[in-house]
Amino acid sequence: MGTLAGAHRRLSSAETGKRTKKYGIINVNEEVLPVEQTMFTNEVILSWLRYFSLNVEINLAKLKMLDITGKNKNLIPTVMTNREVLVFTDAGHPDIFYDMWNSELGDCDIWYNEGSDPYGEIKHNKLSDMINRGINATAAMLILNPDAATNYQIGIENSRFSCGSVRYVCREVRAVIMNKLNPGDRDNICIISGESIVVEAAMIAAEGSVIAVEYDCRDRKTMKENVEKFGLNNVTIVESLEDDIPDKLPVPDTAFIVASPRIGNEIKSLLALNPVMNFVIYTLDFEILTSLPVLFRENGLERTEAIHIEVSRVNSKNMMEPFPAPWLISARSVKGQE
Repeated sequence: MGTLAGAHRRLSSAETGKRTKKYGIINVNEEVLPVEQTMFTNEVILSWLRYFSLNVEINLAKLKMLDITGKNKNLIPTVMTNREVLVFTDAGHPDIFYDMWNSELGDCDIWYNEGSDPYGEIKHNKLSDMINRGINATAAMLILNPDAATNYQIGIENSRFSCGSVRYVCREVRAVIMNKLNPGDRDNICIISGESIVVEAAMIAAEGSVIAVEYDCRDRKTMKENVEKFGLNNVTIVESLEDDIPDKLPVPDTAFIVASPRIGNEIKSLLALNPVMNFVIYTLDFEILTSLPVLFRENGLERTEAIHIEVSRVNSKNMMEPFPAPWLISARSVKGQE
């Protein structure tokens, strides 16, 4: 078994070659066989709950359940913030354990059986011992994370984001932005040039979707790195609003825009998608700020709130260190109030 930075490395497709077993949890030297997908009905879920409750000391009242057989399910953030997660999965996740290990979840305990049915011998491994394994059949597994951040805090430390071309807004300002966006778990949001906002919004809107518009190719690269780093499957990155938003994506309910000279066209494009779109606009530019009232009237919007945020910290020299002080302007469609 090889190594990567002192630990196991991800095996190449050539190394993963043949797989022959039908088990839900497989080894890398096994051949993937086509397995018919099974729907996890209430009856099936109840049978898995009974199986794990009889074999593992868990509190079902505190158990988080997540079905990742559908699209856009964020497994990694869920495991990060819950001590006990029962995961229902289908075939086609060859790197599921590697990806969790790569997100610093290697100390989690995995309880599973080698099959697609809730009976038989139960097995137990540390996640760090399973990074060269994958899933090739419908299965259920119990993930225990003793270090779960159950007190998830809005305003992630900037050091956790991918280094790249992006200059991230300070965490205190981001916390206020998230408060104004107020995303629900099923909301669909469009975010323009707001990389760290995309990450936090996607974590909260776990059953919804986030469209991240990044005009600069370097920013798109950084955005992709953050999506992978945080295990976000409900984020779609596009180059512009012109013709890059796939028709199959849900129409956004809310838009967050880091204001630029494009803002007039951006508002028109978004209202064409959803005439009752809600907006939160971030700007440091005084000219743009003073142009917003006219822009809102032209597009049938009304301002609902305007706040100015100032944040300073005491640095290592005991001096006050100010951060950029943005305006946040919230607006909604007049049509939506009729």
